[in-house]
Amino acid sequence: MESSKIGHHISEQFNREIEDIRNKVLTMGGLVEQQITLATQAFSEGDIELAETVIKQDDQVNDLELEIDRECIEIIALRQPAAFDLRLLISVIKTITEIERVGDQAKRIAQMAIHLVDSENHNQYYELQHIVDMVSAMLHDALDAFARMNIHEVVSISKQVKNVNREYKSIVRQLITKMMEDPRKISRSLDLLWTARALERVGDHACNISEYVIYMVKGEDIRHLSTEELTQKVDL
Repeated sequence: MESSKIGHHISEQFNREIEDIRNKVLTMGGLVEQQITLATQAFSEGDIELAETVIKQDDQVNDLELEIDRECIEIIALRQPAAFDLRLLISVIKTITEIERVGDQAKRIAQMAIHLVDSENHNQYYELQHIVDMVSAMLHDALDAFARMNIHEVVSISKQVKNVNREYKSIVRQLITKMMEDPRKISRSLDLLWTARALERVGDHACNISEYVIYMVKGEDIRHLSTEELTQKVDL
């Protein structure tokens, strides 16, 4: 986060508390990014060890969410922050919920990877590669926007949601066609559909994270706005 926005309080203790929360959010974000990378790798390679690592990391993510949430509530109760400081803490509380949900999706993909190890399908992954790349980039950009408080990244992230949805629908159509043409592919196709849905949800969570950046910086709630309306808010 930009130093011009934080770290200028009379109380040095308050400064340290805010910085501690900031660091923990970034740690949590980095952890779920790693989870998505490892989970999709485990899914494509049928790697049980990687999948189990992702599942174990979910406890770390959950613990961080509870810890950060508790610290934010304590600061709000004891410091009674206002203006930007209050918006920052509210944004953090909302953001860590989205990050935790990304971790849940990664865990689901890892569990599916383990489920597929005993089948012949674990190395059939090519249909999902594009959506994996798209949502991974969205998540990275959203966390970067939050860390830097860069509202100008939000518009491009929001636009990517439509591309992810389009890719997801394309995957659904392809897999339904394959199931109709060859009933033997139904089981594999359903597994891929389930995983594609989890990835599509990661994109939604990434978009939500980026939207909280605008609320934090400008105090504007831009949920449910069109891309054009969002662009106008950013440019004001």
